[in-house]
Amino acid sequence: MTFDEIKNKLNKFTVGIAGAGGLGSNCAVALARVGIGTLVISDFDIVYESNLNRQYFFQEQIGLRKVDALKENIKRINPDINVIDNYIKLTENNIVEIYKDCDIIVEAFDLAEMKKMLIETCLSELPKTPIVLGLGMAGWGNNNGIKYRQSDNLYICGDEISEIKEDNPPLAPRVGMVANMQANTVLEILLNKK
Repeated sequence: MTFDEIKNKLNKFTVGIAGAGGLGSNCAVALARVGIGTLVISDFDIVYESNLNRQYFFQEQIGLRKVDALKENIKRINPDINVIDNYIKLTENNIVEIYKDCDIIVEAFDLAEMKKMLIETCLSELPKTPIVLGLGMAGWGNNNGIKYRQSDNLYICGDEISEIKEDNPPLAPRVGMVANMQANTVLEILLNKK
């Protein structure tokens, strides 16, 4: 498949991204670069200076809503992409309404309880929608530990063990690896659709 053929096929799809931090911002940018048609991005946070070590934001965007800053960055990369941004905290009560028209949902949360809530809600209410999640990307090194596996409609990217802690922070290289693995998994699913 040529790049033009890939873009033409991807342009028809909508991908939901739950969280616009390290995983979400980097995954969204990777998908924008390859020509995904629509991104539905939700987050309730703003850009902090401490985010710049791993998230796709810039100094002048500190203090902006992450969804607004990310939409601006995506539009600079690919002005044709449709970005639906939701400045909202996702809950089991609004996930279905926000992501019901998505072909795939990318989970990009920091907190385990938010990951669990999204997965349980989607498996229950949107059972046919694949979920691509990031699990285990803290620290540095151990490139071979980052892997991918599928369990039914869940696609898990990461090492599945390295928890984020003060002495094991999320850093750009491993976060970027997992975010790009998530984007690559999205492509694999969508480009293999008949």
